[in-house]
Amino acid sequence: MNLQIAYIVAAAALGRVSSFTPSTISTARQTIFRSASSSTTSTLNMSSEDTITLGIFGGGTVGGGIVEILSNKADYFKQLTGKSIEVKKVCVRDASKPRDFTLPEGCSIVTSYDDILNDDSIDVAVEVMGGTTDAKDVVVGALTNGKSVVTANKALIAKDLPEIETLLSTLESGTQFRYEAAVCGGIPIIRSMQSDFVGDNIQLMCGIINGCTNFMLTAMDRDKKSYDEALSEASALGYAEADPTLDVGGFDARSKLKILMRLAYGMNVEEDEISCRGITELTKMDFEYAKMLGGTIKLLGVAEKNDAGDVSAYVAPCYVTNEDALSSVNGATNAIEVLSDNLVSSIYIGQGAGRYPTANSCINDIVALAKGDQNLLPFNPTSETKFVNNYESVFYLRLNYRDQVGITRQVGEVCEKHGVSIHSILQNPVAKNQESAFAIVTDKVDYAAILKVLADVEALSWCKGKPFYMPVLRDDWQN
Repeated sequence: MNLQIAYIVAAAALGRVSSFTPSTISTARQTIFRSASSSTTSTLNMSSEDTITLGIFGGGTVGGGIVEILSNKADYFKQLTGKSIEVKKVCVRDASKPRDFTLPEGCSIVTSYDDILNDDSIDVAVEVMGGTTDAKDVVVGALTNGKSVVTANKALIAKDLPEIETLLSTLESGTQFRYEAAVCGGIPIIRSMQSDFVGDNIQLMCGIINGCTNFMLTAMDRDKKSYDEALSEASALGYAEADPTLDVGGFDARSKLKILMRLAYGMNVEEDEISCRGITELTKMDFEYAKMLGGTIKLLGVAEKNDAGDVSAYVAPCYVTNEDALSSVNGATNAIEVLSDNLVSSIYIGQGAGRYPTANSCINDIVALAKGDQNLLPFNPTSETKFVNNYESVFYLRLNYRDQVGITRQVGEVCEKHGVSIHSILQNPVAKNQESAFAIVTDKVDYAAILKVLADVEALSWCKGKPFYMPVLRDDWQN
């Protein structure tokens, strides 16, 4: 539609313009802009028309990054939004601890949550303290007191999403909840899910959504390091926490996947229902076999809609071919691929953690609030889509064994019993002091059938330890 005609049509709908003449074009344009501006600012909860004030919970890595970016780009943000964005208070555990950022003029360090929560002059609470206990009290308290919230806390959202959503439904529309930094740090995947796919149907989401484990897997594959060596290096570089269980166990990725599933499919799934396996069982041998097959191994979060319209999901190490876009995403980088009816394939790649990538996403949310952007349903509408705890895939199995006659025959019999067809068997020559093992690649089969095969194989006398398995990402992996 011609832009001038669009102005007239929209203004006419408001009852302000009735004829299409040159003199009405300017009137229509002013009417539309004035109406949009007044409807936005009248519903936002702001203490001042020309200033938006922030209270930040957490003065560490991300909190400091937010303060720095706001200070460095203050003039630009004022031009962009028409408002000054001011940090009024930063709440920390220890006020005497030195900070690696400069406090803005007029900003104070506080140690009591109530100093921000009960301050009516603060418009937005920014929660970057982490955790799911005190952080929940802060988020709920801020929303209840009419403050919009910006958070980077995926664990809190994944754990208490329904409760947060229920609370938001009881509040005034000017109270906003934004969480771009909660999933994949600096990658704008949340906003994309809220806006770019609303007219689309997502069939598959798969991605590298934990930087620590991707760094480790890169070191194990490319640099031939052991699991322990890779974890030690990740810890030294700050990619892994003192207790890395959430990362290497896949639980961090599962929290992010749950949030993405709600946005993509409108479903609330308990985290424990999503199959979750980390990278602790991987060995150098698995990477050797993956290389023989022409690919590598990545820890992925995967959610897929089946032919019946139900959705399955899992977090697990996966075999990906060297031709796959995800295979070349190395180090602490994150990547998400979305397959959909309209856009076909969309890939998002970027930094998934760190001071400035995470702070940048928080800044984007803060600026959106300052501009008056609103999102009445931050988690997108719910749907009747069902979750099924089963999926179909090609699988890679690695079996450690004590040498004896008839091993392959017995494995074949177990697979036949459970309807699992074997595509190929791989075995490298066994070197001295190396664990004896061979690998099997199946044809496409139910996950439930694979679990039955593994249980039966583990019970055989020659099987040493628990068999390892992982899905093969694509059905057409051989092509």
